[in-house]
Amino acid sequence: METISVIIPAFNEEANIANSIAVAKKCSLVNEILVINNLSKDKTEQIALENGARVQECNFQGKGYAMEDGIKYAKNDVIVFLDADVKYEHQNIVEELARPIIENKADFVKSAFDRTVGGTVTEIVVKPLLNIIYPNMYKFTEPISGMIASRKSILQELTLEKDYGVDIGILLDVINKGYRVTELNIGKIINTSHDHKNNETMSKMSTEIIRAILKRTSILK
Repeated sequence: METISVIIPAFNEEANIANSIAVAKKCSLVNEILVINNLSKDKTEQIALENGARVQECNFQGKGYAMEDGIKYAKNDVIVFLDADVKYEHQNIVEELARPIIENKADFVKSAFDRTVGGTVTEIVVKPLLNIIYPNMYKFTEPISGMIASRKSILQELTLEKDYGVDIGILLDVINKGYRVTELNIGKIINTSHDHKNNETMSKMSTEIIRAILKRTSILK
């Protein structure tokens, strides 16, 4: 059975990083937990090390930069990304996300989940825009979810957006390249950073996600 690298991009996530690492440890196939410390100013790095993760410093701010570093430094071909600001109710999600990859039933797995709060940008911005531009595409429940699984060899082919557009950009790129994509529900989650997202942040997220979508059409080419 193949082994798995779990990558957790993190920026000032001292309050929750241990929980994300604990979820990664639940999977017996995981032999690497790599926290990409994205210029955190709190104790994210210290807590990650204390909980058994390997920490790699990313010197450029932005999730896309952190994900690129994670892909670069991961030692396994099977990779699962977890979000550092999410509490997971279901503890076996790493194996569930990776299994379609390992069993060669999919090339890319996108997570769906049951929300407690949030989803405003997804429901009001992302899904309507995707419905217009890609009307025949599978209707993903959570198209900008950051919990994904794929192979390093596939992810290395992609040019990642560096901002909030990174997750939708990856999804559209693997679809456009013809890879087998599936969506998997990982159960209930709690996004610990949702309450800190004000209107300005939501507007920035929306703008960057829209830009990433339009770049993959003829509109911004």
